[in-house]
Amino acid sequence: MKIVTADQMRRLEQACIPLGVSLDDLMEQAGLAVARCARLLLGGAAGQRIVVMVGPGNNGADGFVAARHLQRWGAQVSVHVLGRRLQSDPKRELALHEGIFLQDMIDEAYLPRLQHDLAGCALVIDAVLGTGRARPMEGLLREAMGVLRDVRALGHSLQVLALDLPSGLDSDTGQVDPACPHADVTAALGFPKVGQFRFPGAESVGRLEVLDIGIPEAAAEGMAGELTLELTTAQAAATRLPRRPPDSHKGTFGHALVMGGSRHFVGAAYLASQAAARVGPGLVTVASPQSIHPMLASKLSEVIHLPLPEDDEGRLCGASGEACRSMLGRYDAIAIGCGMGRGDGGAQLVREVVMATAELSRPLLVDADGLNNLSSLPKWWEGRSQPLVLTPHPGEMATLTGLTTAAVQERRVEVAREYAALWRATVVLKGAHTVVASEDGHCYLSPFTNPGLASGGTGDVLSGIIVGLLAQGVTPTDAAVAGVYLHGMAAEMVRAQLGQAGTLASDMLPKLPVATRQLGRPTSRTS
Repeated sequence: MKIVTADQMRRLEQACIPLGVSLDDLMEQAGLAVARCARLLLGGAAGQRIVVMVGPGNNGADGFVAARHLQRWGAQVSVHVLGRRLQSDPKRELALHEGIFLQDMIDEAYLPRLQHDLAGCALVIDAVLGTGRARPMEGLLREAMGVLRDVRALGHSLQVLALDLPSGLDSDTGQVDPACPHADVTAALGFPKVGQFRFPGAESVGRLEVLDIGIPEAAAEGMAGELTLELTTAQAAATRLPRRPPDSHKGTFGHALVMGGSRHFVGAAYLASQAAARVGPGLVTVASPQSIHPMLASKLSEVIHLPLPEDDEGRLCGASGEACRSMLGRYDAIAIGCGMGRGDGGAQLVREVVMATAELSRPLLVDADGLNNLSSLPKWWEGRSQPLVLTPHPGEMATLTGLTTAAVQERRVEVAREYAALWRATVVLKGAHTVVASEDGHCYLSPFTNPGLASGGTGDVLSGIIVGLLAQGVTPTDAAVAGVYLHGMAAEMVRAQLGQAGTLASDMLPKLPVATRQLGRPTSRTS
């Protein structure tokens, strides 16, 4: 599902006109879709008291249309118009014709009536400001939003449905005005907007529902070259999963190698290799320092073990690379870095593995301290051509790029896209709404934001998932997109069962086959 900027949305609407869909048609479809969303949210419209807060622009016009339909379906609708609209306002006139109570709020004297109506309603539709907002909210707009905030703070059970955007949320940057309300549901019109996935604005969105407003597919197809940001859906993730033919054997599904672990981070190698095994490769081998091999062997029954030489700190090192270099051709995909620690020997090992996998054309995933070790190698990306996936969190991305962590977080999509192209790699920038950027400029956002993932080891699970898919022949970007979705889906299952505080990365492991089953096993894969 495409994610658009405000300018792209305006141009998509304009592109509808030559295709026989007028702007008024889109407005009518948008208002009807929002009214249906409101009815579903309330479990029916008849007898429900609904307040629609309308602003001066097209967002307000959509609100008038929604009010009209809800009134027809038996709701008791009142519309509060904040600010002056054009004298010729057909949407307003049609709403009046339906018998809707309409209050023009010209100054603060009208705020008590707004407070009274909000305190007695089940739902308020925020149709005040949309994608065209360019100035801070002030005056009457700020006062009205303050009334809404105060009514909710008093414990009234009204829900807030934001029409396209919560008023005061910048549709491109995700910045929010201090008066911006927190929506329970945001009904994005046509396409989701970039700012709905950028913090702090993403926190005000609530549950995001994307509504069809009748934009022809041809309009989006005409802008396909610039609509390069997508929201990953369940269907998009499912089509990227590998087929599992009925006449399969373990050789059909590939062999994944996980290189990692150290004396201080034994669990990282366990989590990554177990996660890899849980997404369906035929074989998984874990290559770990000799000293932690007995611990891993006691926990991992189904994987193959490859104990390797280690340095004095119990970490994989250059000698580890020398010991396993001749074996790397046995594996269909390799992951390195989870729990390996940092040091000169680690940097040497990473260099050797990058070179060897390039010669063998084996897909390579680098995570955690593998990335930190990689960053110490000058221009490491030059002269290599193998499929490569990098899975940094914001701090590791800062180390790799020389940016600050704050700068990475401020421009997550742009930074991931820029460096995916430079490094000729698929970059998975972890965090809320994880970004997957391919080297061709396309980016994919995860729909998931789960505080339960903010704990040690969850990144190791993600690396294992992706390398497990890579071993089955899934392309790097497809493996990353599907892997991030499976990871988020498994985490949501854990949250539903255990809550979002105190959950462990290992809680996700048994959920991975369940998540894969729920997505389904398609008969074909598309890129």
